Amino acid sequence: MRFGTKKRTRILFIAEAVTLAHLTRPLLLARSLDPERFEIHFACAPGHERFLDGAGFAVRQIRTVPSRQFLIAMAKGFHVFSRQTLLDYVEEDLRILEEVDPDLVVGDLRHSLAVSAKLRKVPHVAIANIHWSPFASIKRFPVPENPLVKILGIRGTGVFLRLFQPVLLSTYARPLNQVRRRYGLPPVGDMRHVMTFGDYTLYPDMPSLFPTHGLPSNHRFIGPILWSPNVALPSWWSSVPRDKPCIYVTLGASGQVKYLPLLVKALSDLPATLLVATAGRLSLSDLPENVFAADFLPGMEAARRSSLVVCNGGSATAYQALESGIPVLGIAYNIDQYLTMSAVAQKGAGVLLRSGRLTPTAVREAAQRILTVREYRTAAAKIAEECALYDAPTVFQDFLKTTF
Repeated sequence: MRFGTKKRTRILFIAEAVTLAHLTRPLLLARSLDPERFEIHFACAPGHERFLDGAGFAVRQIRTVPSRQFLIAMAKGFHVFSRQTLLDYVEEDLRILEEVDPDLVVGDLRHSLAVSAKLRKVPHVAIANIHWSPFASIKRFPVPENPLVKILGIRGTGVFLRLFQPVLLSTYARPLNQVRRRYGLPPVGDMRHVMTFGDYTLYPDMPSLFPTHGLPSNHRFIGPILWSPNVALPSWWSSVPRDKPCIYVTLGASGQVKYLPLLVKALSDLPATLLVATAGRLSLSDLPENVFAADFLPGMEAARRSSLVVCNGGSATAYQALESGIPVLGIAYNIDQYLTMSAVAQKGAGVLLRSGRLTPTAVREAAQRILTVREYRTAAAKIAEECALYDAPTVFQDFLKTTF
């Protein structure tokens, strides 16, 4: 291997860009590396060129499941990656690994690397949220907005999921294990092992939010990988009043955008100013005077300017808020968002609302409670202190130095 020699280390990053987070996390790590020491290659699906402009390294296109298909399958509890999809991915991985011949491959949600990296004997680093880990101290999974909820209710669905959790987790792993057997590799376990499989696994999370048990030495926390779109500030940015608290509202690219008008209507009644980012997914018209909207906002700056962040509860925006000591109101829909916001709420740094039971009254009361009860801000500030101890790019670079 080329680590520790004068020749540049060649690293291939592969992003399964079904959501923006799975693209930006490896992209930020790739961009953080010194081009004098590392030769970087980056692979993702087409359609993300605006995020890759000026990357300064080679970019390759790969096939990934369309984002909408991924989110629908995840919400309904279907298989996200079928056996045939993974077989196709492995063939594509092997081709890229052959062409690039990397010293190391870093993947984010690229399950097929559990086969292709092994076949090519390339060390594989997986990026995954800790709440998917078999070493996370999560006794039971929360109930997401699943079709079963309409039939059994939240409580009934929770009982069903607890009873059949081992079967459901094993079923998720079946396609990958079928592909591994085809290539003469042993099975990897259930869904939690699939989501976090790698020779090394890096968690872009905070240990205090997600306690673990028996975490092995090849699994480690690196802290949140924080990203904001590189967009110009809107013309109204300097005109935002400073005599009232701001509330930053965004459902991102994967939240249930149909709820955005409800959120704006409910929150605009509060003595606060709303900074709203639509992610270009819908148009808002006839806005009250205390509402300022744009397609995109620099999330870090918007969060730091605010007293509350309202989002889909996913880790990307939640960490933008918490890193600045700002509490979160999470409107969760899929299991990933429920897992993140459940941890935030348990720490007292925010409130989780079910998107399936969302009402203007519930939104308004939750926001007002967060804005007026000091404990929410105190809990968020405590998490911010821990975040300051982690700089994900630096931790990643230290990991490369000490491990290889």
